[in-house]
Amino acid sequence: MAKTYGVGIMGAGNISSAYLRLAPLFKGLEVRAVADIVPEAAKKRGEEFDVRAQTPDELLKNSEIDVVVNLTIPSTHYQVTMDALSAGKHAYSEKPFVLTLEEGKSVRNAASERNLQVGSAPDTFLGGAHQQVRHLIDSGKLGRITSGTTHVMSRGMEHWHPNPDFFFQVGAGPVLDVGPYYVTDLIHLIGPVKRVTAFTSMANPERVVTTPGSPFEGTKIKVGTPTTIHGVLEFHNGAIVTIGASWDVFSHGHHNIELYGTEGSAYVPDPNFFGGDVIIANKDGIKETVEPWNHPFGVANQTDNSGNSRANYRTAGLADMMQAIEIGRPARCGLDVALHAVDVMTSLLKAGESGQVLTLTTTCERPAALGPDDARALLKSA
Repeated sequence: MAKTYGVGIMGAGNISSAYLRLAPLFKGLEVRAVADIVPEAAKKRGEEFDVRAQTPDELLKNSEIDVVVNLTIPSTHYQVTMDALSAGKHAYSEKPFVLTLEEGKSVRNAASERNLQVGSAPDTFLGGAHQQVRHLIDSGKLGRITSGTTHVMSRGMEHWHPNPDFFFQVGAGPVLDVGPYYVTDLIHLIGPVKRVTAFTSMANPERVVTTPGSPFEGTKIKVGTPTTIHGVLEFHNGAIVTIGASWDVFSHGHHNIELYGTEGSAYVPDPNFFGGDVIIANKDGIKETVEPWNHPFGVANQTDNSGNSRANYRTAGLADMMQAIEIGRPARCGLDVALHAVDVMTSLLKAGESGQVLTLTTTCERPAALGPDDARALLKSA
């Protein structure tokens, strides 16, 4: 990119460290300020990464900031994004983009009126493994994708998160909290969704916090949102995919995403991550692990808490959006994709309440593939 865009980080929580650490990998991005409603949090992050700490108002008024990265809690995503647009700045939000379709449409209108761009995580589907699956689909290796399954299931957050209450309230739950990774990857791989239906339930009306050392250890959480959702997605291309999302499951044997085509099947790695093994099967059911291709967003660049090597390129979606602004093309993590994902997820919850089959009111173009050369073009060095 010819221009260097000033980035302001709004929200100095845990995820901010990933953006501050990884943004320097990408062309045309320079983090110039970090802000938080808790001044001490912004100060700590600023000192850690040698970035100016500001109040939220100061960051919005900062003329050196071109784009605000919204890393606040989900319930404030809408207002912070609107504040950024009102300040004349582009915005890029962590997931979920917003919590209702109405909020998303309001953001779209505000951005259009001001000729500004809005994007949203997740950008993990830009990872090398997921782009390799996309390449296999687009090449016809699997034939036409006709169906599939996706599962995002665990026993919940109350056993490891120090303050897990918000995970179990309206606006969170397994669909809106973790679902964006899975739904967005499916949209990227298959295309937009036409209709959904679902059944929902809640295994326990209360959860007990068991996180060791948490100040809330032993306290009870009143659950305000479904914790198990079983749904069906019908895509515009005719594919039918079942989705299971639950925080009431202690163990299961399902793969993250499986896609079934007329010529074979694909086992898609965890969409929470950029990398992973890609496995395909032919018409005889014989499986093989595909040799990873030379994609820069599949290269391991960190070690997780369990000692596993991981590829983590958060900020790729932001870098792609800023490049899109500069050359005049649609962003891969753009507003239309994020809004459609919100429509899918909130419609699943509504269908669970009503027992109906719901036709979505939004659609989007399938995000453009990000091949190895396209990915390298976003990096300062590759």
